[in-house]
Amino acid sequence: MKKTKTRIKTMVVWNEVHWPKLERTVFKLQKRIYQATQRGDVKTARKLQKTLLNSWSAKMLATRRVTQDNRGKVTAGIDGKKNFKPTERVSLAENLTLDWKAKATRRIWIPKPGKTEKRPLGIPIISDRAKQVLVKLALEPEWEAKFEPNSYGFRPGRSCMDAIEGIKAAIKQKSKFVLEADIAKCFDKIDRQKLLEKLNTFPKVRRQIKSWLQAGVVDGKSWFPTNEGISQGGGISPLLANIALHGMEKVVKDYARSLPGKKDKNEQQISLIRYAEDFVILHPEIEVIQNCKALIEKFLLEMGLELKAEKTRLTHTLIKVENEEPGFNFLGFNIRQYPVGKYATGKNTHGKPLGYKTYVKPSKEAIKRHYQKISTIVDQLKHSCSQLELIKMLNPIITGWSNYYSKVNSAKIFGKLDHFVTLKLISWATRKSNNKSKKETISKYFKKKGNNNWVFEAEGKEKPVTLRRYRDSKIENFVKVKGTKSPYDGDLIYWAARRGKSVELPVRVTNLLKKQKGKCAECGQYFKDGDFSN
Repeated sequence: MKKTKTRIKTMVVWNEVHWPKLERTVFKLQKRIYQATQRGDVKTARKLQKTLLNSWSAKMLATRRVTQDNRGKVTAGIDGKKNFKPTERVSLAENLTLDWKAKATRRIWIPKPGKTEKRPLGIPIISDRAKQVLVKLALEPEWEAKFEPNSYGFRPGRSCMDAIEGIKAAIKQKSKFVLEADIAKCFDKIDRQKLLEKLNTFPKVRRQIKSWLQAGVVDGKSWFPTNEGISQGGGISPLLANIALHGMEKVVKDYARSLPGKKDKNEQQISLIRYAEDFVILHPEIEVIQNCKALIEKFLLEMGLELKAEKTRLTHTLIKVENEEPGFNFLGFNIRQYPVGKYATGKNTHGKPLGYKTYVKPSKEAIKRHYQKISTIVDQLKHSCSQLELIKMLNPIITGWSNYYSKVNSAKIFGKLDHFVTLKLISWATRKSNNKSKKETISKYFKKKGNNNWVFEAEGKEKPVTLRRYRDSKIENFVKVKGTKSPYDGDLIYWAARRGKSVELPVRVTNLLKKQKGKCAECGQYFKDGDFSN
């Protein structure tokens, strides 16, 4: 009897799978979906999406993401299943199909940063997670071809820093009024029917997504229906939220074009920059900002959403507005313009002085929250751990925070944090040293290296382990992603140089492209498609 292709696949040994080949196969389909959507060829896009959903390569990659790659693999759904053997992973991939069924999610509560309140996450079972990743592999390229240029959250090839650079570009030549806003309970309140209509996908995918939305949630031992919104915690949830909010930028751009004057100039003067449910609107005139707020409220209402009143502020980048100080916070950054003299001022495109300079730095709340985290760890471990253990615990926290803020004006703040953390560690060392003098304590825990007398260092197994300083993170410029570009657009050189990785180019080539910033080391010219063979 002739074996089917699917049956033969069960003979695959998980640990021997050539993953780069599978990634290339899926990525080529995703590129074609993106390109078909861009040219308005819905029929071809749908056909390619169906091919991808039935693809063995895509099913294997979806399974790998949720059972091996994703950090959430150690968190079980309501079935308690989280550890999959290699043979079970192959079996899961083989049986991965959209059957319009879904199990309830398991609710867990996680703390909100800097707050006592917690937010709920709904954790699907592993098989549902794999199906969600599979559907996302098919839908994401379609929507990447549609999404607006200033939407940055939960999108491939985009980051918080792209949003911050977008804001800097918007106020570079002119100070502006700012509407700083947050959408209240965005995931929990999205109108599902409106979302499904907006999604406008084919029946098989629509029914599967609808079943996830209606699956319910188990909290403790009790099951509760989910009558509205989308569950946070599923792999497809951020994409669905972005789809629900897609169109916000167009609303304000269309309004700007309706104002008196040149349409193109009016459109350029207004900016809506969004990262997930957080966004800002910028324009030189306060009346325009106020009218945009009303338009956005109407847009959100149609999706069952509203602005969070306590987090919605009207301010200005340079001057005080009523009781609001200049500047605003966004994604943990403070963006503000300061009046300066003629020698320090920025200049417009004609070389004339602006009279102010734009600074982006960590927000006061972000600094306070981070230092409290460091301080709490040091206080809690004042008796129970060694210097080496403390260093190993603090280093990832300091590295992550300083790297996040290493593309803005953080040098002074890095220096202050180094000083405050050193004082905290001197206090920790003093408590550990009991009756020793301060000089003996400092000599034991701190070393002198070069011009630095306060190197917190301990002996490791092979070599000394040093506490990382904030100033070890080099302050560098960040280049914002271009316009509507997406990793699915096929521009191999651009994305390899930007991200340092590509499923279609060798690792050695992508590493060199990133190191050389996409330029030839000899002639200084940018590489172009065709300079490398796939």
